[in-house]
Amino acid sequence: MANRHLSRSIAMQCLYEWDFNDQKIDSVEAIIEKNILEFGAGMKDDSFARNLTLNTIKKIKKIDPLIEKCAPEWPLAQVTIVDRNILRLGIYELLFGNYKEVPPKVAINEAIELAKTFGGNSSGKFVNGVLGTIYRELGEPMKEDLSLKEKKAPKEDISKK
Repeated sequence: MANRHLSRSIAMQCLYEWDFNDQKIDSVEAIIEKNILEFGAGMKDDSFARNLTLNTIKKIKKIDPLIEKCAPEWPLAQVTIVDRNILRLGIYELLFGNYKEVPPKVAINEAIELAKTFGGNSSGKFVNGVLGTIYRELGEPMKEDLSLKEKKAPKEDISKK
């Protein structure tokens, strides 16, 4: 499992446990330490998982209203705890993440993969729908990122001209 994907998985599990235990801020560091030891044995750098967890919690008052707005038929308390925390991670990366490190579509795809792995049968579609709505509301940043297309495009051999 790639290090960033593993880090997101650990961050989601930390948020799940934190949320399940009534969002006690003082327990976050202990939860992170425990989950990194349990699920990230051998990780050389745990800073991404740690920062993702802590920064998502710091921005939760801005993130949760977006979930409610983009899924109005699902009050936040009725969204499963797994889906709710996957959405929190995905929204954090979409709104507050570094697009050069994690482009928006990567953040969305990673959240969908977490939902398919940890959520129910319809979690992937639900997460995709909510994050897709937010992505469109943002104006689809990096939709036409030329740097990626240029890297993939075959080089033209100008010596034969």
